[in-house]
Amino acid sequence: MTAAILACVATLLFIIGITYQLDFRKEKREWRKKAEDFYHPDGKRRSFIVVLGDRYDQTEAAKPMFEKLKASNIPLTPSEFIGAQIVALMGLILVLANMFKLHLLLSLFVSVALLEGGKRVIFMVRKNKMRERLADQLPEICRILANSTRSGMTLNQGIQMVAQEISDPAKSEFKRLAHELSLGIDFNSAIKSMEKRVDNREFKLFVATVMIQKKAGGNLSAILEEMSQTLEDRKILKQEIKTMTAEQRYVAYLVPVIPIFLVLMMNNIIDGFLDPLFSGIGILLLLFFMGGTVLTFFLVRKVTNIRV
Repeated sequence: MTAAILACVATLLFIIGITYQLDFRKEKREWRKKAEDFYHPDGKRRSFIVVLGDRYDQTEAAKPMFEKLKASNIPLTPSEFIGAQIVALMGLILVLANMFKLHLLLSLFVSVALLEGGKRVIFMVRKNKMRERLADQLPEICRILANSTRSGMTLNQGIQMVAQEISDPAKSEFKRLAHELSLGIDFNSAIKSMEKRVDNREFKLFVATVMIQKKAGGNLSAILEEMSQTLEDRKILKQEIKTMTAEQRYVAYLVPVIPIFLVLMMNNIIDGFLDPLFSGIGILLLLFFMGGTVLTFFLVRKVTNIRV
């Protein structure tokens, strides 16, 4: 008897629990619908800063920055890059003022100088990296063109095949070249324009070879096949030189950084450590130190920059 009563009570409680659970889910769906109707998640609800940044990206003043970011393969819009610079500037000022005990104006000056120098270095390094990556793809590009011309395709068809088969960054450049050729632009003008955009020694050699062979005639596939092997050998040699000079190249970066870091740390430990550098002969010593540091960096880089 007791077991039957417990079973009935348990069943009743289970039914009541299911009922409350269904009511709760119904109320939850209604609340979510009301919230969606109020906030309009599918609508374009954006902050004032985002709207202002989008407007700036569409102006003429943002186009040079956009071209630099695109050439450096940095996936940011001009407004996003400026915002990142502002955040980095504030962070540098806080670090220099609090950790290294520099004056606010001096921290601002040093932060602006570091930020401007870092921006230029990033653009230069990333742009050179893009050129190096495209140069590394040249042997494969020559091989694809050689195989396409050997199979009976025209040079324009071979360029379209390269645009389909190759990966970035060469893919976008050859896709643009194929698009220009399809619009009826002269081959020499289109490939010369591409040469100016890339600005690479190996690519200039490739363009000159293609233009000469197209004008004078001859076995273009054999020339491209031989060029592919030559560029592959150059690529291996450059990689060996890069490996052998890796230590010296890292020294070129460490030599300017270590003295500056030590001076800032000493200024943090000893109050007024940098004050003599901004009075009398200290300014000359500071200029001499900065000039020597910059000169050391460029000398070490010049020694390790072996051109093949």
